[in-house]
Amino acid sequence: MRFHEAIHGVYFDDLDAFRILHNARYVLLFERTIGSFWRELGWGGPLDVQSRPDQFHLVAQNHVDYVKPVEGVGQVRTRVWVERLGTTSLTFGLRLMPMDEDLDHARGTRVIVRVDPETKRPIPWTDSFREGLAPYRRDLES
Repeated sequence: MRFHEAIHGVYFDDLDAFRILHNARYVLLFERTIGSFWRELGWGGPLDVQSRPDQFHLVAQNHVDYVKPVEGVGQVRTRVWVERLGTTSLTFGLRLMPMDEDLDHARGTRVIVRVDPETKRPIPWTDSFREGLAPYRRDLES
Protein backbone atom coordinates (compact mmCIF):
# COMPACT_ATOMS: atom_id res chain seq x y z
CA MET A 1 0.00 0.00 0.00
CA ARG A 2 1.27 3.44 -0.94
CA PHE A 3 0.85 6.57 1.14
CA HIS A 4 1.24 10.29 0.54
CA GLU A 5 3.47 12.33 2.82
CA ALA A 6 3.93 16.08 3.26
CA ILE A 7 6.23 18.24 5.37
CA HIS A 8 4.79 21.17 7.28
CA GLY A 9 6.30 23.93 9.36
CA VAL A 10 5.28 24.44 12.97
CA TYR A 11 5.40 28.13 13.80
CA PHE A 12 5.20 30.17 16.98
CA ASP A 13 1.53 31.03 16.39
CA ASP A 14 0.71 27.29 16.11
CA LEU A 15 1.71 26.74 19.73
CA ASP A 16 -0.35 26.92 22.90
CA ALA A 17 0.70 28.57 26.17
CA PHE A 18 2.88 25.54 27.00
CA ARG A 19 4.79 25.86 23.67
CA ILE A 20 3.10 22.67 22.43
CA LEU A 21 1.38 22.40 19.05
CA HIS A 22 -2.23 23.42 19.71
CA ASN A 23 -4.65 20.49 19.43
CA ALA A 24 -6.68 22.13 16.63
CA ARG A 25 -3.54 22.50 14.47
CA TYR A 26 -3.19 18.73 14.10
CA VAL A 27 -6.47 18.60 12.18
CA LEU A 28 -5.33 21.56 10.08
CA LEU A 29 -2.07 19.80 9.19
CA PHE A 30 -4.02 16.65 8.26
CA GLU A 31 -6.33 18.81 6.12
CA ARG A 32 -3.37 20.33 4.29
CA THR A 33 -1.87 16.90 3.65
CA ILE A 34 -5.14 15.58 2.23
CA GLY A 35 -5.23 18.66 -0.05
CA SER A 36 -1.69 17.88 -1.17
CA PHE A 37 -2.73 14.27 -1.80
CA TRP A 38 -5.62 15.38 -4.03
CA ARG A 39 -3.28 17.67 -5.97
CA GLU A 40 -0.76 14.84 -6.45
CA LEU A 41 -3.53 12.72 -7.99
CA GLY A 42 -4.63 15.63 -10.23
CA TRP A 43 -7.94 16.04 -8.41
CA GLY A 44 -7.28 19.31 -6.60
CA GLY A 45 -8.05 22.83 -7.70
CA PRO A 46 -11.33 24.65 -8.18
CA LEU A 47 -14.56 22.71 -7.78
CA ASP A 48 -15.66 21.38 -11.14
CA VAL A 49 -18.50 18.91 -10.71
CA GLN A 50 -18.71 18.26 -14.46
CA SER A 51 -15.14 17.09 -15.03
CA ARG A 52 -14.36 15.92 -11.46
CA PRO A 53 -17.64 14.77 -9.91
CA ASP A 54 -15.99 13.11 -6.91
CA GLN A 55 -14.71 16.49 -5.70
CA PHE A 56 -18.07 17.16 -4.11
CA HIS A 57 -17.82 15.50 -0.71
CA LEU A 58 -18.31 16.50 2.90
CA VAL A 59 -16.39 15.64 6.06
CA ALA A 60 -18.44 13.32 8.24
CA GLN A 61 -15.91 12.70 11.01
CA ASN A 62 -12.45 13.57 12.30
CA HIS A 63 -10.77 11.46 14.97
CA VAL A 64 -7.37 12.26 16.45
CA ASP A 65 -5.37 10.38 19.08
CA TYR A 66 -2.73 12.69 20.55
CA VAL A 67 0.20 10.40 21.34
CA LYS A 68 3.25 12.60 21.99
CA PRO A 69 3.24 16.42 21.99
CA VAL A 70 4.99 18.39 19.27
CA GLU A 71 7.09 20.84 21.26
CA GLY A 72 8.31 24.16 19.91
CA VAL A 73 8.79 25.35 16.36
CA GLY A 74 10.25 23.23 13.57
CA GLN A 75 8.93 20.80 10.99
CA VAL A 76 6.79 17.68 11.05
CA ARG A 77 5.75 15.03 8.52
CA THR A 78 2.17 14.05 7.93
CA ARG A 79 1.13 10.88 6.16
CA VAL A 80 -2.19 9.96 4.57
CA TRP A 81 -3.57 6.80 2.94
CA VAL A 82 -6.99 5.29 2.30
CA GLU A 83 -7.97 3.05 5.19
CA ARG A 84 -11.29 2.07 3.64
CA LEU A 85 -13.31 2.99 0.56
CA GLY A 86 -17.02 2.23 0.84
CA THR A 87 -19.86 2.85 -1.59
CA THR A 88 -20.28 6.51 -0.64
CA SER A 89 -17.69 7.03 2.12
CA LEU A 90 -13.90 7.14 2.30
CA THR A 91 -11.87 6.77 5.48
CA PHE A 92 -8.39 8.28 5.46
CA GLY A 93 -5.70 7.00 7.80
CA LEU A 94 -3.52 9.80 9.18
CA ARG A 95 -0.20 10.09 11.01
CA LEU A 96 1.78 13.11 12.23
CA MET A 97 5.45 12.32 12.89
CA PRO A 98 8.79 13.97 13.57
CA MET A 99 11.11 14.50 10.63
CA ASP A 100 13.60 11.81 11.61
CA GLU A 101 11.52 8.95 13.04
CA ASP A 102 8.42 6.93 12.15
CA LEU A 103 6.96 7.52 15.61
CA ASP A 104 3.54 9.07 16.08
CA HIS A 105 2.94 12.48 17.54
CA ALA A 106 -0.67 11.88 16.55
CA ARG A 107 -2.69 9.42 14.52
CA GLY A 108 -6.25 9.45 13.38
CA THR A 109 -8.86 9.11 10.71
CA ARG A 110 -11.07 11.34 8.62
CA VAL A 111 -14.27 10.11 7.00
CA ILE A 112 -15.64 11.91 3.97
CA VAL A 113 -18.85 11.18 2.08
CA ARG A 114 -19.50 11.90 -1.59
CA VAL A 115 -22.75 13.81 -1.94
CA ASP A 116 -24.96 15.03 -4.73
CA PRO A 117 -24.22 18.75 -5.22
CA GLU A 118 -27.91 19.68 -5.21
CA THR A 119 -29.52 17.36 -2.67
CA LYS A 120 -26.46 16.89 -0.41
CA ARG A 121 -27.47 13.22 -0.13
CA PRO A 122 -24.80 10.47 -0.33
CA ILE A 123 -24.07 9.04 -3.77
CA PRO A 124 -21.52 6.39 -4.90
CA TRP A 125 -17.95 7.22 -5.85
CA THR A 126 -17.18 6.89 -9.56
CA ASP A 127 -15.26 3.92 -10.96
CA SER A 128 -12.41 6.20 -12.11
CA PHE A 129 -12.08 7.58 -8.56
CA ARG A 130 -11.90 4.04 -7.17
CA GLU A 131 -9.25 3.08 -9.72
CA GLY A 132 -7.12 6.14 -8.93
CA LEU A 133 -7.17 5.39 -5.21
CA ALA A 134 -6.43 1.66 -5.52
CA PRO A 135 -2.66 1.92 -4.81
CA TYR A 136 -3.35 3.86 -1.59
CA ARG A 137 -6.03 1.51 -0.19
CA ARG A 138 -5.23 -0.50 2.91
CA ASP A 139 -8.56 -2.34 2.63
CA LEU A 140 -7.35 -4.01 -0.60
CA GLU A 141 -4.32 -5.60 1.06
CA SER A 142 -4.49 -9.36 1.34
